[in-house]
Amino acid sequence: MPQGRPRILVPGKMSQRVLDRLPDHFEPVFVAAADPALVTADLAAGVSGIAVQGKIPAGFMDTFPNLEIVANFGVGYDGIDATHAAKRGVVVTNTPDVLTEEVADTAIGLLLNTVRRFPAAEQWLRQGRWAKEGAFALSPLTLRGRTIGLYGLGRIGLAIARRLESFGVSIAYHTRTPRDGLAYTHYPTLKGMAEAVDTIIVIVPGTDSTRRTVNAEVLQALGPQGVLINVGRGTTVDEAALADALQRGVIAAAGLDVFENEPFVPDALLALPNASLLPHVGSASQATRNAMADLVVDNLIAWFKTGAALTPVAETPFKRKTA
Repeated sequence: MPQGRPRILVPGKMSQRVLDRLPDHFEPVFVAAADPALVTADLAAGVSGIAVQGKIPAGFMDTFPNLEIVANFGVGYDGIDATHAAKRGVVVTNTPDVLTEEVADTAIGLLLNTVRRFPAAEQWLRQGRWAKEGAFALSPLTLRGRTIGLYGLGRIGLAIARRLESFGVSIAYHTRTPRDGLAYTHYPTLKGMAEAVDTIIVIVPGTDSTRRTVNAEVLQALGPQGVLINVGRGTTVDEAALADALQRGVIAAAGLDVFENEPFVPDALLALPNASLLPHVGSASQATRNAMADLVVDNLIAWFKTGAALTPVAETPFKRKTA
């Protein structure tokens, strides 16, 4: 291994493509988890970058006095304390854009599965029930005539909205401030939007300000024909309130790709026939995950070669300090 190359720590699991590319440019080192107890003094002093697919607590970050960059595999970086990183002058990067279209596709697919019950219809066929019992039951819901509210309108939200336009549905959105140049109706509150639409697609980050904001009150406002889709973060939805709303017919159906305590899904949701559930596969195609992996490594390369990361998060718009 050539000397003098930046040492990049990989705590826990990581995309194989990242692992394959790192040795061409860096000296990769590994620990089983982001646990300060696993870090020796020599390792702590030598690490200047971290490539992570998961969480980096502030305390783990502080283990490394010479840390310059944390490159996150994923567009969401709620598992990394970016505010703490900013105080230390550590840049945090994520992988926006390269997964936008894939997640938007997943959102539309999940919406159709939820409304038209396609997974249940396929199982009806596979189990031989079509031949034995006749046609699958008519879906009680349809996408026709729906009014869809987007909770969040960033890159992915806009990509979902573009797709929804082709379905001829009405589109609204809730964000803290309205966006210029859009024909969609803006609602300043989530409850206000829920009262005006019959479908909500959640695509906001998992932050303290969004935690369990889709609660019993919002679900009640959505109404008995209501459909909830979540492709953002599981923490945004109060899962107990959602299960109760689905059981009692407060809303009609829900489609979830994300959960609060992944990979564990509440039994109450698993038992519901009006819940369509996916194992967080929003960006899970080989092509998209490869592009995400490349951006993780390319951010590290750019930082140490040019002094500027390609996709720093908003909290850390730093340039590299050189001696």
